[in-house]
Amino acid sequence: MSEVIQMKGYHIERLSKANINALETLYHEMYGRNNPPGYYEKKYDTSYTGIGHIGYIAFNERHNPIAYYGVLPCFIRYGDQLYLAGQSADTMTHPKYQFKGLFVQLANLTFDLCMEEGISLVFGFPNQNSLHGFLVRLKWQMTETLAHYNIPTGIVSFDSITRRVPFLKKMYNQYQEYILKDYLLPRKGIENGVFKEGFAGVNRNALYLNYKRYSDDTRVIKIGEAILWIKIKNSLIVGDVNCPSGEFDSMLIDLKKLAMKLGLKNIQFHTSHQTRLSWLLSSRYPAEPSFYVLFKDFGSRIPLDKIKFTYADVDTF
Repeated sequence: MSEVIQMKGYHIERLSKANINALETLYHEMYGRNNPPGYYEKKYDTSYTGIGHIGYIAFNERHNPIAYYGVLPCFIRYGDQLYLAGQSADTMTHPKYQFKGLFVQLANLTFDLCMEEGISLVFGFPNQNSLHGFLVRLKWQMTETLAHYNIPTGIVSFDSITRRVPFLKKMYNQYQEYILKDYLLPRKGIENGVFKEGFAGVNRNALYLNYKRYSDDTRVIKIGEAILWIKIKNSLIVGDVNCPSGEFDSMLIDLKKLAMKLGLKNIQFHTSHQTRLSWLLSSRYPAEPSFYVLFKDFGSRIPLDKIKFTYADVDTF
């Protein structure tokens, strides 16, 4: 497939090391903020899978990026079998170029590339604004909506007080590091527990966890015998947890105490239904709808309803 596709008023290039900075430019144009330096370079360096840079960018006549669609290669494990898959991520279309068919055009080019590279399944977690396009225009299949469990700590977030004052924000971050140091483990993440339950999921082996460090603000902590993969962003977000069932309540009590020490107003979990984690949480807290779970299957032969996720599997974690 040609690396450059000429169209009237714009052209399309496959994502590459040479043009990946265009994603940051487009992101800044759309959201008015920047990611950490090197974020996209690391995020799209999926060489551990054997392939990388699976996506396409559209540029206008002045070579300014105007739209992007791409996927992040990874492996889905089902039983003893690994399947090369991809997560749809970072879909962007500049407001001035919306409703011109770029989303569908770039997505279909990416799907063709996926099949050429041996990707048998693509999954994603689109928001409400993108859901119609994925389901109706791209013919994806939806299997469920992740469950969101929100556990309030009963305090006012320190972040809301400090974020507008730079020196207070710095002091607050240092304070959080001081509190966390007694809980931290020298690990890059935790393995996926859904395999033991007979489900399929993202294969979080050592190579994947090393790659996942592109999001360098996640931590692994230990509370009692429980191991948690967390991220602090206004809330204490639990990407996944490995905890003996008999210690789940005591873990939650201690986790709430930690969140309060950190000055966070709530704890958040996101997980697929039918899993052990979902059962443990749903028997204690009400669930709210979270991310939509969608698939584009190119012949993987995996029962889609068997594939389960937690927030640790979402690219923004």
